[in-house]
Amino acid sequence: MSFCQFFGGEVYKDHFKPGIYVCSQCNHPLFSSRSKFAHSSPWPAFTDTIREDSVTKMMETLTAFKVLCGKCGNGLGHEFVNDGPEEGVSRF
Repeated sequence: MSFCQFFGGEVYKDHFKPGIYVCSQCNHPLFSSRSKFAHSSPWPAFTDTIREDSVTKMMETLTAFKVLCGKCGNGLGHEFVNDGPEEGVSRF
C-alpha cells in the first residue's frame, strides 16, 4: 500500500478478491478483504484492521490519524474518523 499513486496507478482500489492485505515492506498482515469497501478516493478503503496491533496510529487532526505498519512503521496513509460506509464507522 505504500506504493499507491494518486493519478490512476493504484491497482488495489477496485480489487475485491478474498484475501489479506499486507505491508509492502515487511508482509505484516494489515487488512482483510472482508473489511474492504468501494469508496471515491483513489486508494483502497477498509473499515477495520485485522488485529489491534496491525497498525500504529498517531492523531493528526481531530478527524484523522496517520497510520503506520504496526511492525515496521511503513507509512500506510490515514484513518478518517466517521468517514466509513456507515454512520459512526471510520475509513482506513
